[in-house]
Amino acid sequence: MPDSPIPQPRLVFMGTPEFAVPSLDALVGAGMVPVAVVTVPDRARGRGQQVQPSAVKRAAERHGLDVLQPEDLRDPSFAEALEALEPDIIAVVAFRILPPEVYGIARQGAFNLHASLLPQYRGAAPINRAIMAGEIETGVTTFLLQPKVDTGDTLLMRRIGIGPDETAGELHDRLAVLGAEVVVETAEHLASGTAEALKQDDSRVSYAPKLFKEDTEIDWSKSAKAVHDHVRGLSPYPAAWTKHGDTLLKIYRTRPAKGAGESGEVIEAEGESLVIACGERAVQVLEVQREGKSKMSAEEFLRGYSFRPGDRLG
Repeated sequence: MPDSPIPQPRLVFMGTPEFAVPSLDALVGAGMVPVAVVTVPDRARGRGQQVQPSAVKRAAERHGLDVLQPEDLRDPSFAEALEALEPDIIAVVAFRILPPEVYGIARQGAFNLHASLLPQYRGAAPINRAIMAGEIETGVTTFLLQPKVDTGDTLLMRRIGIGPDETAGELHDRLAVLGAEVVVETAEHLASGTAEALKQDDSRVSYAPKLFKEDTEIDWSKSAKAVHDHVRGLSPYPAAWTKHGDTLLKIYRTRPAKGAGESGEVIEAEGESLVIACGERAVQVLEVQREGKSKMSAEEFLRGYSFRPGDRLG
């Protein structure tokens, strides 16, 4: 007798931003169509503060899926609605922290996708922090949910290299695609009972806490490589910044350059060449934005902004 096909699990998907959309699309494409999608309530977003749905809600509606948008994940009515769906699996990608009374409803397991090689870079900003630290490799990990964030037993892990000039935005997009493959494979293993859970090695833990404005300021006393990694690790959001006098400048792209001077000193500011001294060597600024203006190339910026060699940033 041939093996019987594995019945498709009753799966609930939870997520919010663009990072989660490839995973939802991949689950639908693999025939593991969620019985419901959970995301945040519609919020006022953007400059016009118009009320808009999350990226995941837009994707769910595109697939014709039912959507739940609880304000409070601990509201008993939400748990009741989830229980009524009788989920076998809950798949979570870039969502809020779930209480045990919610993720415990899944009969075959609830798992999360994290954009790092756990237990490294636990926390809210793993993509940014890995690049800022100069890592040359990262990846994605799925793990079983438990009360302490990002500490559950791991299920699957995939590695990916980080390019020397790659920005957080570029790596984000590649990890979203890689993560989608891993989410589908993890769900398949849980559904078939073949998932293998491994405890995280607590001796290898590192953290990726949420970024605040003070974390994103450029420290020109650091080496050119450290400044370059800092800038690309924060590009395009929330963006590295510095000051020239009272003017705030956001810097989105740099590359290491030849030159020396006092930390933060403008070495060159002509044509397309905007070179700033670091604690060791220098960086050339490639993309910059003045407060209240659009992002532009250094060449465009220098046409309308006056820097003189010897000026100081920071």
